Amino acid sequence: MDAQMRRGLLDVCVLAAIKNEDSYGYKIIKDLKPVLELSESTLYTILKRLEEANMLVVRSTEFDGRLRKYYHITPSGLKRIEDFKEEWKELTGVYSFIMEEK
Repeated sequence: MDAQMRRGLLDVCVLAAIKNEDSYGYKIIKDLKPVLELSESTLYTILKRLEEANMLVVRSTEFDGRLRKYYHITPSGLKRIEDFKEEWKELTGVYSFIMEEK
């Protein structure tokens, strides 16, 4: 898969994982496991990129004597998911065209 396309898919998957409730790194990886394998280093790179793009915000909370970062999706992040859904419709049309046998 094209690296740019994969990057976009991973970004949207992470946003989708936190769209209904705030979450933290380990839980995001666990929630995405049925769909895709994601390493911690890849996840934290994605989270940083999404934070810089204002698609999520981070807050730290103490948990078992240490700080845990929780990620919250912003309106921009929700819009990115909706935009992706529209893009996906176009992409499935392209896929159907490519796969069509004549």
